[in-house]
Amino acid sequence: MRSRPTKILTVLAVTGALAAAATATANSAPQQGDQGKKPEIRNVIYLLGDGMGRTHVTAGRERFYGADGKLNMERLPSYGAVATSAVEKGSDHPALVTDSASAATAWSSGVKTYNAAIGVDSYEKKLPTLMEQAKKSGFATGNVSTAEITDATPAAQMSHALLRGCQGPVYSDAACLPKKDDGSYEDKPADKTLITPIAQQIARNGTADVIFGGGLARFAPDDQKALQAQGYQVLGSFGDVALPAQTAESQKSATKADLDKVKSGKVVGLFNRGNMTVEKSKAELPADAPQKQEPTLAELTRKSISLLDGRSKKGFVLQVEGALIDKRSHANDAAQTLGEIKAFDDAVKAATDFAKKDGHTLVVVTADHECAGFNIIEKGTFTNAEAAAPPANNDSGNTANNSVPARSSSANVKDPARSSGIVNGTGSGSGSGDAKNFGPATFRTPDDPAGVKDGSEDASLWLTYLSGNHTGADVPIYAYGPGSGAFAASQDNTELYTKMYRSLFGNAPRGH
Repeated sequence: MRSRPTKILTVLAVTGALAAAATATANSAPQQGDQGKKPEIRNVIYLLGDGMGRTHVTAGRERFYGADGKLNMERLPSYGAVATSAVEKGSDHPALVTDSASAATAWSSGVKTYNAAIGVDSYEKKLPTLMEQAKKSGFATGNVSTAEITDATPAAQMSHALLRGCQGPVYSDAACLPKKDDGSYEDKPADKTLITPIAQQIARNGTADVIFGGGLARFAPDDQKALQAQGYQVLGSFGDVALPAQTAESQKSATKADLDKVKSGKVVGLFNRGNMTVEKSKAELPADAPQKQEPTLAELTRKSISLLDGRSKKGFVLQVEGALIDKRSHANDAAQTLGEIKAFDDAVKAATDFAKKDGHTLVVVTADHECAGFNIIEKGTFTNAEAAAPPANNDSGNTANNSVPARSSSANVKDPARSSGIVNGTGSGSGSGDAKNFGPATFRTPDDPAGVKDGSEDASLWLTYLSGNHTGADVPIYAYGPGSGAFAASQDNTELYTKMYRSLFGNAPRGH
């Protein structure tokens, strides 16, 4: 096994990036806190669009606001990029495509780790998280997600696990212990926290004062008792203590009505037994459907801020995740993906509206990774996946521009056996029901003439996916408020931890 230079490399990268950020002005317009005397930073709101790459942002803008419009996040004055690679387990060797767990560990703890790890380094050593450090120092804390609250992104601020699948409600070796090369499980670690189901950790460690999301099925009645013993108000019910396992009948999900009644204190609200409902699907359900009782991410953000603001004289730290951008990108469902981008962007507005009034709040908006190679193609064209052969690679005017083996332009035509039309089209020509169809999904934009419909060839926004998995592309980052200029840079995801830590505590974390 190699030595452990990961942290040293991170420190060097952070130091260099901080110096560069100090002089980065091209992407950062002057705003409150960037000129003259800097106001004190009391609050940090970190918003994470899971799986949200640059094209996700562009497509969301064009879909909802048109080519000349802007999403709320794009209106923030500081803009940069974030590199997202992870490392291989037990080494510092790069893993070029991260998952949500290793990415979340990078920004919550400032150290690269292996995919699937939460709150530990690549050698399985526990790492302190920004939210734990903030809580210990007297800040109020909150954690919000549209995923299960035990899922990787929210869990990485509140727990430590060798595998992200160790969510609960019960322990299993398969979910909680990594495998060796021979297929057997690793020995259980001396620190049993690392194999304690994440739900049990969250319910007992008190890291976040406000916890909103999905994942009720991950919790048991004794978790509710543990939370209430710490002074939390639990919305809904975690189940019946007389039952060996909880069901949809025994557990009661929290509702928006429950949320609206809350005015103060420490609160836990889990609004679905699994991930929360996709906004597009929720909008299409009957008025009496139980999913209609789920609040939006913007509503959860506003409520979290109202509960945290003033709770501590020091201020608060709030993490908000729009998780379903990633999950619907994995599914290659462009319509649902776009709806989740809009819902996340509405939450960004809720956070920045508060920050503008408060004057002491840093808002950071970014992503953990890009998902599925989301792309915008020219209207009326087709993808390589639909084609009979790849594009031509011969230049008759200059043979130096040729490559081998040669491909003819005549072969680059749409193959009817692989594409029967636009994926979300309507009528008999639709390709949506053909499992072999790789056709693009098309959407009208505010720039399109009246009468143009989604799924038609006349719609101007044509969207495709490269795969059903993550990519290694850099992701965008936007920031507002005092100290936001530090994020107007090209930076590694581990640097986000250092910059947010410095914003809260005024100095770099020890060892960084």
